[in-house]
Amino acid sequence: MEYTANSKRYEEMRYSRCGKSGVLLPKVSLGFWHNFGETTPYERSREIALAAFDNGITHFDLANNYGPRPGAAEERLGQILRHDLSAHRDELFISTKAAYDMWEGPYGTWASRKHLLASLDQSLSRLGLPYVDLFYCHRYDPDTPLDETLQALVDAVRSGRALYVGISRWPLQALTYGIEFLHEHGVPLLIYQGRLNILDRAPQREGILQCLGQEGKGFISFSPLAQGLLTNRYLNGIPAGSRMTEEHFLKSSTLTPQLLARLRSLNDLARQRGETLAQMALAWVLQQPEVTSVLAGVSSVQQLFDNVGCLHCAPFSEEELRLIDSLMS
Repeated sequence: MEYTANSKRYEEMRYSRCGKSGVLLPKVSLGFWHNFGETTPYERSREIALAAFDNGITHFDLANNYGPRPGAAEERLGQILRHDLSAHRDELFISTKAAYDMWEGPYGTWASRKHLLASLDQSLSRLGLPYVDLFYCHRYDPDTPLDETLQALVDAVRSGRALYVGISRWPLQALTYGIEFLHEHGVPLLIYQGRLNILDRAPQREGILQCLGQEGKGFISFSPLAQGLLTNRYLNGIPAGSRMTEEHFLKSSTLTPQLLARLRSLNDLARQRGETLAQMALAWVLQQPEVTSVLAGVSSVQQLFDNVGCLHCAPFSEEELRLIDSLMS
């Protein structure tokens, strides 16, 4: 069916300024990590992407290796853009990344100039776009000189292939160096992508969030629901067909009796607040002052709607925050 965008798509979504930039991102962004590859029917991917846009989600987050098969998620979004969203390209903020394994040989991975720029060209081809809005270095490369990696990001913008640059999962010392380098070269860092959720608070503990706040940079959380642990999916054990049964990204050994008890206590608190566990977990991330957006990785439109419901969650009381902290200690 021919797609007609919802005329009221911007009425409910809330947007946050990305650091001190001119970019506004939706509080909830759509992540294409695991549910937009060849193992998911095209129509389901299309339905999720269009439902997201119809509800004001303008930021679509990808990477060269998202699939499965690596590259498949970019190809799929490219199809959706051509068939349904081409007229709305300037309403969208599309990001992609490079630095993970993509092709054989010494240049198919990590963060050399060779890999980053070749990968970006391949991503643009799969997406069918002349540029992306945001290009990330997807991980820290301990062997490639930082100047080489950062200069490649600068040149991605200067060549017109990207409008902004980001960094994902870099340690604090490399991040601070990168912020200074990019500023001096006239292509300031826009945003940092890191894992932040109730169960994993490394960006807080390591000083990443504090640094970004001081420097006026954005932060976006991937895996804000801890790959589904912070939903009702595992409250009664491991269901058949769940991601944990695959023993790939999420191991069954993770769900210890102690963690299960904590998740059930968190769910009790969410029910008291009139929210789902997922909504409360997303709201907890978004109440951190340095956080611009959370990445929702969903497998259905219903999951998407549930996640967007976090925008209507009540503010946390000090007592509730202390309770959540005590459950995680």
